[in-house]
Amino acid sequence: MRLPFFYGWIVVAVTFVTMAIGVNARTAFSLFFPPIISEFGWERGVTAGAFSFGFVASAIASPLIGRLMDRAGPRAVMELGVVLMGGGLLLAPVTSQPWHLYVTMGVMVGAGSVCLGYSGQSLFLPNWFIRTRGFAIGIAFAGVGIGSVTLLPWVQHMIEQTSWRTACTAMGLMILIVLAPINLFLHKRPEDIGLRPDGDAAPSAGAAKPVSNIVDPVWASTEWTLRRALATARFWWIALGYFGGLYIWYAVQVHQTKFLLDIGFSPSVAVWALGAVSLLGIPGQIFLGHISDRIGREWVWAISCAGFAICFAALIALKYQPSLWLVYLMVFTQGALGYGLTSIMGAVVFEIFGGRHQGSIFGMIMLAALAGGASGPWVTGFLYDRAGDYTLAFAIAMVMSGLSALSIWQASPRKVRAVAGRLHRLKTGTPAE
Repeated sequence: MRLPFFYGWIVVAVTFVTMAIGVNARTAFSLFFPPIISEFGWERGVTAGAFSFGFVASAIASPLIGRLMDRAGPRAVMELGVVLMGGGLLLAPVTSQPWHLYVTMGVMVGAGSVCLGYSGQSLFLPNWFIRTRGFAIGIAFAGVGIGSVTLLPWVQHMIEQTSWRTACTAMGLMILIVLAPINLFLHKRPEDIGLRPDGDAAPSAGAAKPVSNIVDPVWASTEWTLRRALATARFWWIALGYFGGLYIWYAVQVHQTKFLLDIGFSPSVAVWALGAVSLLGIPGQIFLGHISDRIGREWVWAISCAGFAICFAALIALKYQPSLWLVYLMVFTQGALGYGLTSIMGAVVFEIFGGRHQGSIFGMIMLAALAGGASGPWVTGFLYDRAGDYTLAFAIAMVMSGLSALSIWQASPRKVRAVAGRLHRLKTGTPAE
């Protein structure tokens, strides 16, 4: 069937909706966190540990999901995520012991989120675009922001008017009813349905050969299997960079609502801050994704890490001066800058280790990334329980921001494949920066 537009944009639209619901269903743990603590009286480290344990489940599942993507494609991966996450949220209301929370909100929601969230979508979405890869991914992942400003206030309203259990049930039903059917429209790559990336037409005989974006022909022509990738320094630099990226992301996401309540801000301000971060992530992801297509992935990763570092500095300052302008600074740098990480997470791996086994390689790298996501909330909660405040934990997160930025620079995707905005350097023979 012919469409008046490139089918890749349908893939982007499905991803947009899936991210809007799937990612925010997990983010809502930050809203469930205070009432669960109030109801059961568990330590913060123990309670936040359920969220972190979900990352352990995600990390274990990630290589398997990558292999499933290589063999069965995105439909199988997404529908598996729908069953796991939807089932976990529907079972969470029966919680009465910590281990119940660890199984439902931890293992099931965590393993489901690796399918429906940034990891799963990054396994196939970059296949559909080359010239506008960062821009398209930025649009697709901006669904998280739309979901946050619509779903999170709704979840908070249900918690206040009914209970956190009712909110969990509603989110589980939404995932099953909405996401199960729309993900049947997905395909792994445009070639599977007779198309080419970016919607380009097949080259005609005698037409001028387009400029290749390959900077290192030897590297790019290598058939990268997981075993070969594991033997390279680039693989481990990316893994370290992604570990740090998710560490800082979830360290602040899980704890910021409770932190703002602790230092005297109202629940409405705390909930607004969580939603506003994702709202600002909408233009941030799209703009920084577009910029990455012009200046390179490393620059945007560094900009995003700098945003998180400023965010943590603002949180530390808020303890001593709880003013709204510092909340605004924290929200802006976290959302408009920090969330730019997601628009290039898939691009970095695909541009270095592209090929038939890219799903398995990406899945293994996400093992390290999800370990960072698990460590961030747990270490932050553990240090709070021992020190009585978040200062040391937030300072460590600032250091982790710098380490993550340095690692992606060391991986150097620009030295393997050039982004569209740097192709003119290949035409003129200018060496990569």
